[in-house]
Amino acid sequence: MASTTAEQIVEQVGGPGNISALTHCATRLRFELKDASVVDQSALEKIPGVLGAVPQSGDRYQVVIGGAVANTYADIMHLPSMAGAGKATLSDADVKAAERAKARGKVAWLDAFFEYLSNSFRPLLGVLLGSSLIIAIAAVLDALHIVPFQGVDRLTEAGATWVFWDSMWRSVLYFLPIMVAYNASKALKVDPWIGGAIMAALFTPEFLSLSSDAAVESAGTVCTTNPTLGTDQCVATIFGLPMQLNGYGGQVFVPLIMVALLAVLYRFLNRIFPENLQMVFVPFFSLLIMVPVTGFLIGPLGIWIGSGLGAGLAWLNNTVPLLFAVLIPMLYPFLVPLGLHWPLNALMLANISTLGYDFIQGPMGTWNFACFGATAGVLVVASRAKDNEVRQTAIGALAAGLLGGISEPSLYGIHLRYKRIYPRMLVGCAVGGVTIGILGWIFGTVKTGAFAFTSLLTIPVFSPMWVYAISIAAAFVVAMMLVIISDYRTPEQKAEFEAQLAAAGGHLTVAEQESGVAAAPAAAAAAAPAAVATMVATRTVGAPVAGKVVPLAEVNDKVFASKALGDGVGIVPTDGHVTAPVAGTMVTVADTGHAFGIKTDDGVEVLVHVGIDTVQMEGKGFKLDVSKDMRVEEGDLLATVDLDAVKEAGFDPTTIVVVINTATLKSVAPVGARDVGLGDTIIDVEV
Repeated sequence: MASTTAEQIVEQVGGPGNISALTHCATRLRFELKDASVVDQSALEKIPGVLGAVPQSGDRYQVVIGGAVANTYADIMHLPSMAGAGKATLSDADVKAAERAKARGKVAWLDAFFEYLSNSFRPLLGVLLGSSLIIAIAAVLDALHIVPFQGVDRLTEAGATWVFWDSMWRSVLYFLPIMVAYNASKALKVDPWIGGAIMAALFTPEFLSLSSDAAVESAGTVCTTNPTLGTDQCVATIFGLPMQLNGYGGQVFVPLIMVALLAVLYRFLNRIFPENLQMVFVPFFSLLIMVPVTGFLIGPLGIWIGSGLGAGLAWLNNTVPLLFAVLIPMLYPFLVPLGLHWPLNALMLANISTLGYDFIQGPMGTWNFACFGATAGVLVVASRAKDNEVRQTAIGALAAGLLGGISEPSLYGIHLRYKRIYPRMLVGCAVGGVTIGILGWIFGTVKTGAFAFTSLLTIPVFSPMWVYAISIAAAFVVAMMLVIISDYRTPEQKAEFEAQLAAAGGHLTVAEQESGVAAAPAAAAAAAPAAVATMVATRTVGAPVAGKVVPLAEVNDKVFASKALGDGVGIVPTDGHVTAPVAGTMVTVADTGHAFGIKTDDGVEVLVHVGIDTVQMEGKGFKLDVSKDMRVEEGDLLATVDLDAVKEAGFDPTTIVVVINTATLKSVAPVGARDVGLGDTIIDVEV
């Protein structure tokens, strides 16, 4: 049986033979499978360290790990069973682009479009985050009047050293179109160096010189001033045709459009040229055709699209700033889980390139901090409740959010698992949006000159900084307090956990929580109450239901079947009456009626679990007849279960009986397979 997290993940996605390729991004393992239908998503999400599992179109599957994804990926790839399996030498974008044609569904083209955007930007997130922290340091120094980074003449005012510092983050933004062209080409299965080279042609000194003063005087270049943007617009005559000259630093729409057309040309050239000539003539004609097409048509078109979309959002922001400020944070919680936030990210970059600043990231930051605030609330509640599994997940997710601005660990690890969190988080988003909208209306729209991951470390890149800080704090605190006050669990989930905790003596391990049942610690036997004079020693455990006994190893639940929770049996019931298998005290009674823990006077602890995964029925079809701390005698009625309702709900009604402190007893001997009636011996025990 798989033991490590890496082994369990491989097992639940169908084994090494089902893995065609495996890559990872910042938070997720990305599988390309031969048959995604064999994946056991429920079991996959219960693996320690797995925050969530997300099926994709075709046979692609994502497993959300969080910040430890690189280590988990390495552990998987070093498994002996993975030798020769899933070893994709291609990048994440390579694998996904190569499989786009396999996408199934009515909106496969839309899925492909967002895949294209995602693959074009995702590999750049690291350098974008790094550059945003560099500018954050610069912003702090400028705010403290130590170094005037925002001066008109930075070389004179800040000095050469700090101008060079400034270049370290500007390099990422300025050459971003070349990087995007490279990634986009890989996403569409085009030689990425060709895509990068075509975009780089517009950054050469020769191209830039066409709009210089010398070109205006001698080469016939004509320049005018754009009254709206306050920028110079130059037109040069190339091959007898007018070419609009633009500064393409930071532009993202130009490379995205260019590569989409390049992909069509590239495939055509590969079809018409023999393989032995493709190495020379495919790059030659690609450059010869696409550089002029980009300079004459695609470049101006991309600039126009980016400026137009930015102007439209700027109009909305200027006309109804409060609506805009609320709309952005309210949309992001639904866009990010679906990967639909990339177009807005592209607009942010376009705004920075065209306007010199962006106004979307401020309101977006309020959503991020509402998300992190909800996670902080979960951490407080989980710590109070001694829910170690959720507490550990929340700590990691909160660190990734506050320090890195990454929301996926919170979303997939916690928020999408507990349905009560999202409404409370959305209230935080709304409060943050209203705050930044009202304050921005009065004191000026929050802007930033860098593409920043909205974390604590990048607060200084926003201006007015105090407006942004108050807004994200409001979003964080409101979401956190709402979760703390109302809990992130439903009453049923809370009761279930408390029942498990009580059975475990006040402490649950992560494995016990994920199994959905409680295992008592070994020390429980030592703490058992002393025997009284009238106590009858426990020798046997009776059948709590009538039916057919099956070996525990054949039960369709891996935790019980492994005997990790103790030795015992399964019974396929023929009757819905559930009775006490031993005399003792009810230490656990699940409100849903599916699980009971009984402790005998001499310390034998028996767990009766009615059905597999029946906790999901939330008590429907179960009628309780006992309560916690009640004294019962063997044969007393514990509950009545509608077996037909269990089966109709799609659950296995097999009732499991285990002695959860098996390790502390001298002997626990289950009987073999046979038909039993209520009270018939199913386990012999020796204390």
